[in-house]
Order: sequence, then structure tokens, then C-alpha cells
Amino acid sequence: MKRALRLILSVLFAVFVIIQFFQTDHSNPPVRAEINAPPPVKAVFRRACYDCHSNETTWPWYSYVNPAGWLVGGHVADGRRHLNFSEWENLDAQKKYHKKQEILEQVEEGEMPLESYLLLHGDAKLSDEDRGVITRWVQDRSAK
Repeated sequence: MKRALRLILSVLFAVFVIIQFFQTDHSNPPVRAEINAPPPVKAVFRRACYDCHSNETTWPWYSYVNPAGWLVGGHVADGRRHLNFSEWENLDAQKKYHKKQEILEQVEEGEMPLESYLLLHGDAKLSDEDRGVITRWVQDRSAK
């Protein structure tokens, strides 16, 4: 029994070491068209959204340890694909309007930031005031 346990643990350790050689891409593409929003809105987005929804991701230490790194890398790639504040000004007015509505919906339903992100980034949790800042920005027709 001890031998079998040792063999299993050895195999698991070897697999853990091997998967470290298959790192996710930790690069941050250049910021091409930064969102032009009022400072309070940008401050909320920077604190709560930019790690997954911009080209300015701060990669935490655990993103370099697989399999957690694959999960984080997947979240960032998915987040950038759905909404990227570093590309915002490249969107036409209709897409901006649509994205703003999606932002509001996600925030109102408590779907963003992700609960898994908030476990290690408590400062990203949106307060009622933060949600109000976002809501007013979305509802302001003059804001781009």
C-alpha cells in the first residue's frame, strides 16, 4: 500500500512539474484606443475590471503556476474578447452603446467581477456607489 501511494504521489508530482513547461501567454498587447470616460468611471474600471478587460493585466504570481495559470489566462483571453477597454475608442457608436448596456446588465446582476476573481481581489468588489457611477455613465447619452 505504501509503495502504491508513493508511486501515485511521484507520478502526480512529475505531472505537476511537466505542466509548468506549458505556460499561458502573459503578454499585454499595446493599448490602442483607451476608453475615454470620466475619472470616477475609469477609477472603478481600473480597480475592478482592467485585469481581465484591458491590455493592462497585472499578472499575479499564481498565474505562473499551472493549472491555475491556465484558468487565469483563459479568463483574461475571454474577458478581452468580450470587452476590452484598451480598444474601446475603436468601436463605433452603436457597438459602444451595446457594450455599455452589457456592462450595466452584468454589474446590476452581480455577474461581474467574477466571484472567483473576488476571492483573491477583494478590492475589486463593487460597492453601491461604484454601481451608481457605472449606471450614471451608461445612462448619460452624451458620454461616449
